[in-house]
Amino acid sequence: MDLIGKLIKINSRYEDINAQLSNSEIISDRNKMISLSKERSDLEEIIKVYQEYDSVLKNITGNKEIISSEKDKELIEFAETELTELNEQKEKLEEKIKFILLPKDPNDDKDVIVEIRAGTGGDEAGLFAGDMFRMYSRYAEFRSWKLEIIDISESGMGGIKEVVFSLNGDGVYGDMKFERGVHRVQRVPDTEASGRVHTSAASVAVLPEAEDVQIEINPNDLKIDIFRSGGAGGQSVNKLETAVRITHLPTKIVVQCQDERSQLKNKHKALKVLKARLYDLELKKQNEKISSQRKSMIGSGDRSDKIRTYNFPQNRVTDHRIGLTLYNLSGIIEGDLDELIEQLKIADRAEKLQVSGSN
Repeated sequence: MDLIGKLIKINSRYEDINAQLSNSEIISDRNKMISLSKERSDLEEIIKVYQEYDSVLKNITGNKEIISSEKDKELIEFAETELTELNEQKEKLEEKIKFILLPKDPNDDKDVIVEIRAGTGGDEAGLFAGDMFRMYSRYAEFRSWKLEIIDISESGMGGIKEVVFSLNGDGVYGDMKFERGVHRVQRVPDTEASGRVHTSAASVAVLPEAEDVQIEINPNDLKIDIFRSGGAGGQSVNKLETAVRITHLPTKIVVQCQDERSQLKNKHKALKVLKARLYDLELKKQNEKISSQRKSMIGSGDRSDKIRTYNFPQNRVTDHRIGLTLYNLSGIIEGDLDELIEQLKIADRAEKLQVSGSN
């Protein structure tokens, strides 16, 4: 189907949804109402561009008619000039439409589980992992996302060995999926008397939350251990055994939660993380099949990929996947990630468009 045909079909569906949303039977069906409203909201961007595109096409046709039938030379010249501008608008709108029509990642609207682990660099790596957690916490505040700690383990000097938390809100995975990989920091640690710059790292995993229908877990495949909370995560060190550790025997994946005082709540959170990790395994298997056709560094999500460097002496952040350098480290580390993530989205869409055009 050509571009115009696709747009006409989408516009027809949009008008059909609007008609249904004014139907009294639909209005009384809450689930149907929510589903149709979301679908209409998803179509609004492409409909707006289509209307602009349709207007440009009509103007192009009108100007061509003037050029072919008009006798007035001045009017013909004006129409020719305008036609050149209209054709340029048409090309830009066609590129924009192709971007919008690219298949959307079905996980983009999902909530996520984020895991940050200190890497090489000793205490400094733990401090950097703590900075990363604060950066994402601030970003979540700016985006009005809900953050909930699942498990946290502190290191020396107030740093973090590992933290696992969930983020809930609109389009969380669509933004956070670009944060997967190794983040490297270059700065002078407080403990460094000579002022020498040290390099350390932290790894970030971003897992889309799995729905029950997507991941089924056989209870017989689970080994569940209950133990006493202690240290970070159990800020109030428990005398009761409420912390939960779950081992998935077939994959040897181990998750634990000790942040809640309730054993049941800890078990629920741990299972949520386990499902997310199992779902992520399935996604990686699917991506490996696709990778022979498209190897995307932007969205590969491998924890071993070095994706970004934060250079404190130069107030510089470099994203190595797209060669982007921003001199706004002080703002970014405080959660101002919008420009960085937007540039990654643009690069990802451009890459997908190039691949779709070559197929």
